[in-house]
Amino acid sequence: MTSTADLYDERGDELQSLELQLQDLGGRMRFQGPVRTIRCLGDNALVKAMLGSPGDGAVLVVDGGASLASALMGDMIAASAVANDWAGVIINGPVRDRAALAQLDLGVKALGSNPRKSAKEGAGERDAVVEFGGVAFRPGAMLWADEDGVLVER
Repeated sequence: MTSTADLYDERGDELQSLELQLQDLGGRMRFQGPVRTIRCLGDNALVKAMLGSPGDGAVLVVDGGASLASALMGDMIAASAVANDWAGVIINGPVRDRAALAQLDLGVKALGSNPRKSAKEGAGERDAVVEFGGVAFRPGAMLWADEDGVLVER
């Protein structure tokens, strides 16, 4: 995979660059794929359901509203993502089970961690345009992520 810095040098304003500084928490530092999205606040039922279905190399972008109150993904959901061929997960919120996530072949970028579980009621929205960090994540747009950050097609 070409680095995000080189990709931006090649394509410039064709790409959006995520301004938000996320932590690399998965075992895969570089990943890419088409975007899928979820918007949820303190409830990870939709995250669990989506990552439990075939990912076909996609990247799930979860807008948790930057709330750090509860984790939106842990090791069991992340292991399901690996088994279902997801390339990565980007979360505008926290995860849990950091040590286990670091051992999985999955790209994970998130704000941080919190051991508190989230609700499981299914509140939220799937496959909508979500916006944070100066980027509009549209389902189907190509995303690239590495140690330098995240780029998304406009």
